[in-house]
Amino acid sequence: MYAPRRFRFVQTSPLPVLCKRYILSAGHTTSHTCKGGPLRDILKPLKADSLVEVFVSRFEDLILTGKVAIGQKLPSERELALQLGVSRPVVHEGLLDLDAKGLVAMKPRVGTVVSDYRREGSLAILNSIINYQRGGLDERLLSSLLAIRELVETETTRLAAQNRTKEHIDELQAIIQAEEKASPRDLATVTRLDFSFHHAIGMASGNVIYPLLINSFKPVYMNFTSLFFSDPSMLPETVRFHRRLVQAIQDRDTQQAGSVMHETLMHGERHLRRILAEAQRR
Repeated sequence: MYAPRRFRFVQTSPLPVLCKRYILSAGHTTSHTCKGGPLRDILKPLKADSLVEVFVSRFEDLILTGKVAIGQKLPSERELALQLGVSRPVVHEGLLDLDAKGLVAMKPRVGTVVSDYRREGSLAILNSIINYQRGGLDERLLSSLLAIRELVETETTRLAAQNRTKEHIDELQAIIQAEEKASPRDLATVTRLDFSFHHAIGMASGNVIYPLLINSFKPVYMNFTSLFFSDPSMLPETVRFHRRLVQAIQDRDTQQAGSVMHETLMHGERHLRRILAEAQRR
């Protein structure tokens, strides 16, 4: 098992940027301070849900880094709870989450065993893999994600041009108008609007599965899109592509709609790769 025996949990996401991290060790926080003051003045008491998230995040890291090997049996829930200084329900809920993602298998009378996520994993694990590799995304994973998006969204757009209604066009136009009013530096709003635009095309396709697929990729999609829009010049260019897409869909020109979507996605891939390369060089 992973050494040392007492796990040290590092969590970065829930805290403001001004505080880089806090550490949990057997259920206690350190006395590290941030620019805004001591941690005790910033942190609220942890709830059970928070501990589950930290548990899951830690084991995702251990499994994805190979520190816990595929096929390795984990200690019992009771032993894990004692080692980590948390309750058994926290451990149980965390293991259920890992099991749903295909990272572990909870087997009756056997225990919990680490799975080969490449064989057993589902879409639920994608965002965990992206977060784990934030410092340098694996080229095969990036290419695979972009290829599947191009495959799904190009066909979705063709179907949208064929099956759209006036209400679909009105919704797409409203999203574009909101994009034009948005500040290029408001990443949260711009990213949300861009996702809404692509999801609305999925809804217009008339295929009930396509919107669900797009929703399944939402965490990964938002991760990459926020990075893409970190370059403020990308918003006006994206709006121009969106206007062309809506025009083709409105005209029921399936060939043009698919062609513009392909062009849109290739443009996005070029600039995303550029931004990722620049980030790695820094």
